[in-house]
Amino acid sequence: MTRTILDIHILQTVPPSNINRDDTGAPKTAVYGGVRRARVSSQAWKRATRKSFEDLLPASELGVRTKKVVEALAERIIVLDPQLGAAPTAESASAAQPSVAIELAAELIHTATGSKIEVPKRKVKDPDADGAGPVAPESSYLMFLSRRQLDALAALAVEKGAKGGVSGLKEFFKEKKENKALARQAVDTRHSVDIALFGRMVADSSDLNVEAATQVAHAIGVHESEIESDYYTAVDDKNTDAESGAGMIGSIDFNSATLYRYAAVDVNELQRNLGVGLRTGEAPSTPVEKAVGAFLEAFITSLPTGKINTFGHHTLPAAVIVKLRSRRPISFVGAFEEPVRQATGGGFLAGSCERLATHVRDVERQYGAPKDEQTWVLRVGDDTQALAGLGTEVTLADLVAGVKGAVAQRLEAGA
Repeated sequence: MTRTILDIHILQTVPPSNINRDDTGAPKTAVYGGVRRARVSSQAWKRATRKSFEDLLPASELGVRTKKVVEALAERIIVLDPQLGAAPTAESASAAQPSVAIELAAELIHTATGSKIEVPKRKVKDPDADGAGPVAPESSYLMFLSRRQLDALAALAVEKGAKGGVSGLKEFFKEKKENKALARQAVDTRHSVDIALFGRMVADSSDLNVEAATQVAHAIGVHESEIESDYYTAVDDKNTDAESGAGMIGSIDFNSATLYRYAAVDVNELQRNLGVGLRTGEAPSTPVEKAVGAFLEAFITSLPTGKINTFGHHTLPAAVIVKLRSRRPISFVGAFEEPVRQATGGGFLAGSCERLATHVRDVERQYGAPKDEQTWVLRVGDDTQALAGLGTEVTLADLVAGVKGAVAQRLEAGA
């Protein structure tokens, strides 16, 4: 069976920064090839990629990952029927009494996912800690639902609970299994782009899990990197000349590195997660094309924002290689198992590009690169010249358009 796999390889230089901290506050690192390297966790870059989706995709195509899923659903229920925002009965109405919408939302989430929904202990002890108003129950772990799934649950709540409240909704679910299945179906169809790409785990209902279509590696420095410490002081603006000393002193750890970043997208799995086009006149591959284009641009241009106000580490990749494969994903991190040496005049980028170009050619020659595999290269500056012959040179816009078109052709050919 011919597969469609998208491999993304990136070289990006990051100046002094602390974009991903460990439990001590120091930049994360890893030992690779016998030396200590700078490291940025896959979770940090996936989070940055998801945030970038907000500028590339409409909100309806994205999901919400939160413990406050009852609150998120209740808000949608109230939009459909404002009367459900009131307390269950006039006699019991109070600032601490949950609204009908909250009760309906809690029952629906529990029925749909099997998850335990209750008010956190911290809020039970101090119900006014989060401000006035009723205390909404929460799930015990982060719940990842698409906005369309929340809208479907809200519509079900209004349809079946507007008259009988939560007791009427419970009775509806007890009538027959098909009714309960409606709630589960609502959260298991029409996945958002971010759920389809990064997957979802529902601890209490494994059948609702979504297999991630994307794998993201930890970004790792191509050379040895040391952690340095910046000692800083802050002046008290109200001090007079007679008052010496700083109003505050402290220190922060940082490092800098040229990073190798890698991600792979299983386009076939992505299509299974998203389904085919649903709009009239829409090609079956359209949802996948949009998702692939958004992920490609977001992953390339995103940047974790840890301590960004302190270091302002706003950089873009110097080199991007994208390959459309037909068998399996392949990382080229092995090119940097031996640390890249600093150039005579300083810098690691030119040496990294030369090392990467050689490694790519060696791997593909020894293992055989299928003739139908396409390669695009986006590069900046003379230091990346070694990568020029690896594929079609493109701008970011050309890269996104070219990959989307190639993905559509492959999916249509395999349909």
